[in-house]
Amino acid sequence: MRKLIYGMNVSLDGYIAAPGDDIGWSVPSDELFQYWSDRLQATDLSLYGRKLWQMMCPYWPTVAQQPGATPAEAGFARRWRDMPKVVFSSTLGQVDWNTRLVSGEAVAEIARLKAEDGGPMDIGGATLAAAAMRAGLIDEYVLATAPVLVGGGTPFFTALDDWVNLKLVETRTLPGDVVLTRYETRR
Repeated sequence: MRKLIYGMNVSLDGYIAAPGDDIGWSVPSDELFQYWSDRLQATDLSLYGRKLWQMMCPYWPTVAQQPGATPAEAGFARRWRDMPKVVFSSTLGQVDWNTRLVSGEAVAEIARLKAEDGGPMDIGGATLAAAAMRAGLIDEYVLATAPVLVGGGTPFFTALDDWVNLKLVETRTLPGDVVLTRYETRR
């Protein structure tokens, strides 16, 4: 069975984006960028909601050709392009970059993918992650908490019907006073 990991940059008050989908506050340091890049390297499959996919796909496939792209960005872009991905959307007609589109029931497909043999999967996009969270499918949470209060926007966590007990498995402070925490779900 695969492990499903939900991780993102988050404000101290719990948001992954400020109002208006503003993520300008969450620009990662080189060390945090490398952490996310290393995690991508260790991931077998990435699951995306439509909004996150539409934010990532215009940028990462061509970033290596952009003036000023760093070797770290080029490496991340290469891994991202080559990584098998699944996008969940009922409105998109097609996807590119080694990606499969699923327009049906997301939770059932995530559970099916989780039951397969293979390495870890990551999940991104607040709406998609919320559905997986409510269904009890997430095995690990990774938060890179920035020292900023944005006052509203898109929350990292969703409202739940039941408690989810977690075990802290990693914590460290990164440049810019970002605190990285990683929790496993206790089952």
